[in-house]
Amino acid sequence: MLDTQEDVLDWPFARTPSGCPAGILAELRERPPSAVRIPAGTMGSQLAWLVTRYPDVHQALKDPRLSADELAPGAPARLQVPQEGRPSSFLRMDDPEHSRLRGMIASEFTARKVRSMRPAIQRLVDELLDELGALPQRADLHDVFSMRLPTLVIARVLGVPDEDSEFFTEKTRGALSQGDPAASYTAFLEMTRYLEDMADRSLRKPGDDLMGRLAARRAAGEITRDEIVGIARLVLVAGHETTTNQIALSVLSLLQDPGLRAQVLADPAALVPRYIEESMRFWSLSQDAILRVALEDMELGGVAVHKGDAVVISIPAANHDESVFADAGRIDVHRDTSAHLQWGLGPHYCLGAPLARLEMELALTSLFERFPGLKLATDDVNALFRKETVFHGLDSLPVSW
Repeated sequence: MLDTQEDVLDWPFARTPSGCPAGILAELRERPPSAVRIPAGTMGSQLAWLVTRYPDVHQALKDPRLSADELAPGAPARLQVPQEGRPSSFLRMDDPEHSRLRGMIASEFTARKVRSMRPAIQRLVDELLDELGALPQRADLHDVFSMRLPTLVIARVLGVPDEDSEFFTEKTRGALSQGDPAASYTAFLEMTRYLEDMADRSLRKPGDDLMGRLAARRAAGEITRDEIVGIARLVLVAGHETTTNQIALSVLSLLQDPGLRAQVLADPAALVPRYIEESMRFWSLSQDAILRVALEDMELGGVAVHKGDAVVISIPAANHDESVFADAGRIDVHRDTSAHLQWGLGPHYCLGAPLARLEMELALTSLFERFPGLKLATDDVNALFRKETVFHGLDSLPVSW
């Protein structure tokens, strides 16, 4: 059991709309991991070690002594859904099961496969911008563009009909919300039932999509229905929720800073990719979703972590560590961002990172080419940000042109 005499801090801490973790995280980086009390799904709360310094986060992400298995004794949970006797997806598994299931979809997200998707994604971007241009010269860019693009892309990868993509947007946001556990669980169940039906339909009539290929593996006895549903749920949630918010926040930064916008758009071929990496570091969407449990006694950041202790890995704190990223609270497209940890590290590094980068590149480049006069249509930027959720992001992004 986690044993500490230090003050126990309530988690999560508020994040400033500017993207920087609140000042408390900067203070915590000055000392070893601290004890925090985190929400733990529907089971109330539990104590955990909060890891904030870049070297400690780097170690924690790769150390096999820290397990991602959500069924391991002491494992923390973040989503407001009860355990059902199996991990929700391979994201919360260890090897060999993690590698077995991850390997079944790895080929869908290779850099080569993603490059082949470029023309189709560009067509979709153009169609959505056509719809935006047909509106009166004021709109919620989040609803019309930054949310729809990743949702449609990942739905098509999986084999979900376009007309059902809004259903998944709604259910994903509900499941990730931390404000109402009952509502979160209802959204989780509704999404799961849809995917169960889809898995069964694909078994009867497999299509040329990810779900169809998983159905073929199911027919061959390589994977179960529950495992397919877990993979599909992870692909849908991770495939659109993170990219949706990253596009919106990246656009927001450019709208708020005319100098940065002019600099990036003066040479988009060279600087849009650099800006994307720096924006990912700066915003660091994962609030506190990277959770581990110690499989044995160990030391982490100078603290004795005991077997069964829960660990929360703070990606935002690491990506704003001044010892690695000088002047971390400022976006600098010329800094070396190769060490940022937005997509994780080690065996759980995000498979969808190449696809997310491509979507962001096409979205940002095309949006500002098509609407060079795009402006933020609100004076209350703070009101745009989502509250009580696992991933940092926006509720809306009102713009005019």
